[in-house]
Amino acid sequence: MTDQSPPREIAVIDIGSNSVRLVLYRLEGRAVWTVFNEKVLAGLGRDLRSTGRLAVEGVEQALTALKRFAAVLEGVRPERTFVAATAAVREAEDGPAFCERVAAETGLRVRVLTGEEEARFSALGVLAGNPMAQGVAADMGGASLELTRLKGGQVTGGITLALGPFALIDGKGFDAGRLRETIGRRIKPAEGDYAADTLHAVGGAWRSIAQLRMALTDYPLKVVHQYAMPASEAKELSRFVARLSRTSLEKTPGVTRKRAETLPYAALVLEGLIDRLGLKRVCFSAWGVREGLLFDSLGEELQAQDPLVAGAAALGARQGISPVLAGAVEAWIKPILSDLPPVFPDGRDEVLAAVACRYADLGARLHPDHRVELVFDQVLRAPIPGQDHAERAFLAAALNARYGGPAATSEPATVDRLLDEGQRRRARVLGLAIRLACDLSGRSAQLLANAHARVEGGALVLSAAEGYDDLLLGEQTRRRAKSLADAMGVAF
Repeated sequence: MTDQSPPREIAVIDIGSNSVRLVLYRLEGRAVWTVFNEKVLAGLGRDLRSTGRLAVEGVEQALTALKRFAAVLEGVRPERTFVAATAAVREAEDGPAFCERVAAETGLRVRVLTGEEEARFSALGVLAGNPMAQGVAADMGGASLELTRLKGGQVTGGITLALGPFALIDGKGFDAGRLRETIGRRIKPAEGDYAADTLHAVGGAWRSIAQLRMALTDYPLKVVHQYAMPASEAKELSRFVARLSRTSLEKTPGVTRKRAETLPYAALVLEGLIDRLGLKRVCFSAWGVREGLLFDSLGEELQAQDPLVAGAAALGARQGISPVLAGAVEAWIKPILSDLPPVFPDGRDEVLAAVACRYADLGARLHPDHRVELVFDQVLRAPIPGQDHAERAFLAAALNARYGGPAATSEPATVDRLLDEGQRRRARVLGLAIRLACDLSGRSAQLLANAHARVEGGALVLSAAEGYDDLLLGEQTRRRAKSLADAMGVAF
C-alpha cells in the first residue's frame, strides 16, 4: 500500500563547498517530486587549502543567493525547511562567522554537518532513491569526499577524505601523475573497510562525467539517476577527462566554465577509487545529502515504502486512476504472468508488474491519436527514482502494449539497447494482459472480479461467473485475449 496523505512541501538549502542550492520538494506520501531547483556555483571552498578561510568572492555570491532563497521561501512557505552546510563551512576558520552573517542578513539558521553526518545523510539519500543499493556511497563535494557502506538497506561507517577538487588544487598546476600519488595516499585509510563491487557516485562533478559518457556513446536516455557502467569503462573515461584541456572541457556540452575547472580532479579521484577499492561497477545517483535530510525526516512507515511503486501510484492518481482498480488488475493478471520465466533478479518482476498496474490508465486524459507515444515517453523518462534504466524501458514497453502500440514501440533503438529479448517479450505480455483486464471490465474492479484468466494445457483460458458471460466476454475481449495469447506463444 502507498500513503495517500495530502501533499506537503519541504525545502532544503544545501551550502556546499562549490555550490549553494535551494530545492523545493513536494511529498505525496513516499513519492517525492522536485518542483523548484536553483543553484549558484559560489566556490566557497576554493581558497580553503591555501588560506584556511572561505573564498571572499564566494561568500558574497553565496549571501546574494541565500537572500534570494529566503525571499522565495517567504513566498512559498513550505511546511519545513532544512538549511545545511558541509565541508567548506565546517573546516574554515571563519565558518562560524559566515553562519552568523547568514542568520543576520537572511534569517536562515544554518546547521553545519559534521563529516560523519554528511556521509550518513548522503548515503541515506542514495538509499532513498535506490533502496536496493549495495556497496559504497561516495559523495564528492568541492572540498571533501564522503564514503559510507551500504548493505541490506542499512548505512554503516562513514569517513571523510580530503579529496574534493578544492582540496587537491595546490597552485602548482594540473599534474596528473603527481595528483594520482596524492589521491592514492589520501584514499589509503579507506582501502580495507570500503572495498566493494559497486560505487554509488554522488555529486555534480561525477554527474557531469556520466553525462559526458552519455553524449560520447549516443546513449538514448538523459537520466543520470541509476545510470551505470562497468568500472573498467568508468576508469577509461576518467583518464580521458583528465587528459582534456580546460578549453576543451568548456566546449563540451553540459560542462560549465566553473565545472571545467574541477572536472579533471574529480575524474582522477574516481580513477583512484576504482583502483584502490577494487570496484567492478559505478552507478550514479542524483540523490544525496539533500534527499537524505528529507528521507530522515519521514516516519518509518513511509521510509519502508518502495519509491517506484509510490511514485507510480501518485502519478497515476493525477490521471484519476483508482487505487482499487490498480490492485484488482494486479491480482487479475497474476495467474497469467506466473506462466512466464522471470527476467529480472531479486523478485523485481513482481514489483514492476505492480508499478505497471498503477500506470494502467495513465493515458486516460491524453489525446487518443497520440496516447501511445505520450505514455511511452512519460513512463520512460518519469522523474521517479527506484528504477534502473532497463526497468524504465521495460515499463515503457509494457505501457506501449497496454495502449495497443506495436511490438517495436515508438523508440525501438532505445528498447533494443536496454532490454534483451526475454525482457521485451515479458513487457509486451504484461501490457497486453493489463489491456485485456481494463477493456474486459470497463475499468471496473467489481466486474473484473467476476472474470478469470489462466494458462492451462498450453492455452489461454478466459471464464466468467454465472450471469456475466455476455457482459464480459464480448468480441473486443476475444480480440484482446487473442493478441495476448499470440504474444505468449499459446493457443486461445
